[in-house]
Amino acid sequence: MHLARILVSGFFLTAAFAASGAVTAAATTDDEHVQVRYYDSSHHDYHNWDEREDRAYRNYQHERHETYLAYERQKHKYQQHYWHWRHSHPDRD
Repeated sequence: MHLARILVSGFFLTAAFAASGAVTAAATTDDEHVQVRYYDSSHHDYHNWDEREDRAYRNYQHERHETYLAYERQKHKYQQHYWHWRHSHPDRD
């Protein structure tokens, strides 16, 4: 009787791991829909980081004759300056 209980609990444990793997695999297929948002504390608003924002950020650095460094690696003061510049340079769509 003890062996049967071990086998049944092992079966359920294996089934639980298999089911969680399927859920995890399904969740990773939607990674392209993940949005990155940054909070602009000076203007009290949020900005989605997408292709448009990345292009604007690269233009900002180009205007300042700087080599590219990812936004999230910049110091907070630099990020604030970028958002100030961004609010005065909106997209022209």
